[in-house]
Amino acid sequence: MEQRDVIVLGAGAAGLFAGIEAARRGRRVLVIDHAKAPGEKIRISGGGRCNFTNLGIAPDRFLSRNPRFALSALKRYTQWDFIARMDAAGIAWHEKTLGQLFCDGPATQVVAMLVKDLAAAGGELWLGCAVQGVRARATGPGYEVETQRGILRAASVIVATGGKSIPKMGATGFGYRLAEEFGLPLVETRPALVPLTFAEQELVWMKPLAGVAVEGRVSHGRHSFDEAMLFTHRGLSGPAVLQISSFWREGDPVTLDLSHGRDLAAALRQAKVEFPKIALRTALGRLVPERLARYFEQAFGAETAIGTLPNPLLDQIAAQMRSWRLMPVGSEGYRTAEVTLGGVDTDALDARTMQAKAHPGLYFIGEVVDVTGWLGGYNFQWAWSSGWAAGQVA
Repeated sequence: MEQRDVIVLGAGAAGLFAGIEAARRGRRVLVIDHAKAPGEKIRISGGGRCNFTNLGIAPDRFLSRNPRFALSALKRYTQWDFIARMDAAGIAWHEKTLGQLFCDGPATQVVAMLVKDLAAAGGELWLGCAVQGVRARATGPGYEVETQRGILRAASVIVATGGKSIPKMGATGFGYRLAEEFGLPLVETRPALVPLTFAEQELVWMKPLAGVAVEGRVSHGRHSFDEAMLFTHRGLSGPAVLQISSFWREGDPVTLDLSHGRDLAAALRQAKVEFPKIALRTALGRLVPERLARYFEQAFGAETAIGTLPNPLLDQIAAQMRSWRLMPVGSEGYRTAEVTLGGVDTDALDARTMQAKAHPGLYFIGEVVDVTGWLGGYNFQWAWSSGWAAGQVA
């Protein structure tokens, strides 16, 4: 039976990073993945440019049943640490918006850096190798990992198998099943950072708006995001909507604010005085995209010159644009979700090491854990930080 010190399950961002760190400590490391290529989520992220971290990393930008759990790893391996690693590898990058950092070139540079670092540290990488199961050794400490290439033995196993998002990339629920087999509790999983869908009666008016992008605020409860939103043939997407989807639940409305802090009622009243002969859609077209302006004009039966419209009606239109309540019926699910919300309950893990409290030598890192970041590089930073934490001790 082949022996290793550390076996990492999953060759994504977290798994590769943990493997590198453990190998740099002189451990005999093997990273295994059923996929044919490593770091596939890295490769497709950020439109192929990899939004690898965010300048604004802070614990309050991560969702978890225990919102303070991520603090230890994030503080000990920061965004600045990963930026330094990118710089050392000669990978050029830029800030796009809201602290989001992207590669200047293709995301494959990041994958290549990680694979090179793993090999340089003496770690092995097995691709196209499915893992059937993991069990504690019957005699003595450590674990046995059953794979397509035989049974392996290791002192430590790091589970970095990701969540259920984007199954066409090979995502499965293996990490969750493994956690349950070892008696670790799970927080209910659901798609996150995902477009929201609407009922057919809503789509009657929404479909003609498909492709319209507009800047605004999307809110749910006490959470709000000011970014772009996009109308689609199935409902709403765009950064602001993906962000709010992590907080939204079935049966809840979301609220759109298209005002950008402007007094829309005053703007429409002023247009009525200054340009009484223009159509309402023309006045609204200065505030929102033309197709959206036409929607409001038709929805309020105001397809006439603005000078003929009573002020209370203009105020009513402005009020809806400022607080437009919409009721999604669902999301596009794991098929397009960027991440999985929920996962291995953090109460079962040591925040400093990511080790299962009841199972020495068994670690859970990255997306499989109940820690989910905002859109914008936060989830990659969690992968680097949690992978680093486990790699220091496994």
